Amino acid sequence: MSDNRSSISEITPYIYGTTRLGDDKIPREQRLKTAYAAMESGVWFHTARMYGDALEVLGETFRNKQNNIPKIIIKMGWENIPQLRESILENINPLGIDGVQLGQLCLSGGLEQDFANGGNCFKVFEELKNEGLVKGFVVEVFPWTSDAPLKALRAGYLEGIIDGFIFYLNPLQRFAANELWNEIATRNYPVIAMRTVSGGPVHSLRDIPGFAWKDYLQKRAVEMAPIFERSGIKNWTEFCMRFAHSFPMVKATVGSSSKIENLNQFLKAKENIKILPSDILDEISSLQKRWSDETDIKAERWSM
Repeated sequence: MSDNRSSISEITPYIYGTTRLGDDKIPREQRLKTAYAAMESGVWFHTARMYGDALEVLGETFRNKQNNIPKIIIKMGWENIPQLRESILENINPLGIDGVQLGQLCLSGGLEQDFANGGNCFKVFEELKNEGLVKGFVVEVFPWTSDAPLKALRAGYLEGIIDGFIFYLNPLQRFAANELWNEIATRNYPVIAMRTVSGGPVHSLRDIPGFAWKDYLQKRAVEMAPIFERSGIKNWTEFCMRFAHSFPMVKATVGSSSKIENLNQFLKAKENIKILPSDILDEISSLQKRWSDETDIKAERWSM
């Protein structure tokens, strides 16, 4: 498996996540300002229809800066084959563009089973690429959806069509179940990591009541904080960026922000990335293997 797929060969090591651009509690002008700054940096963008009015915010910035539109990853897919095309159109129409760089395949129901069995969806993937609506695909993975991608990967259905995998990968979360993770690593199949900093600084996740979205993140932060401190790295964003890129198959990591100062932390961290010391990486990997078996694969869908 070559990791030089044309659709991801020029991917930026940091991808700007636009979740917060759709938060209407944040002044629109602030969101626009951050979007413009991210565009000026030259990084790729990641977005989705379910991110509030993020697409409309981006559409405005794209109209005003037509020579600076970034390469974009969108969420698409859902439960059946007709929704593949529909889900692309519902993204690109408000963006005002003709197509996107990558489609993040979010599979469930009959579409998930069709994918696992090498079904008709793969013909549609090729059609969508030939029409210029999308240049490539990455498969979204959660602990509770790891079986179908693993089956398709082992059967050889992905080769030449699917460019990689995309899932939460940060010091506190690794959302590919152990068996799939091992298969991806063995094959060096490209990965885009998501949720770079796992929601915020590890000490805030550990110490501030309610800061962690779920209780399990607070408990994991308790275990992670001493490792972070022992690393000697002062900045959690840098630590997380280095963690993701310590795995050879990881090509980029997606982090979201509505504030210029937080965006600048991501942009600074992407420069001259150094992998983590092997002992630190091994310790985190051991924790994630345990967490996957003890918690992740037993979790109800969307509970994490």
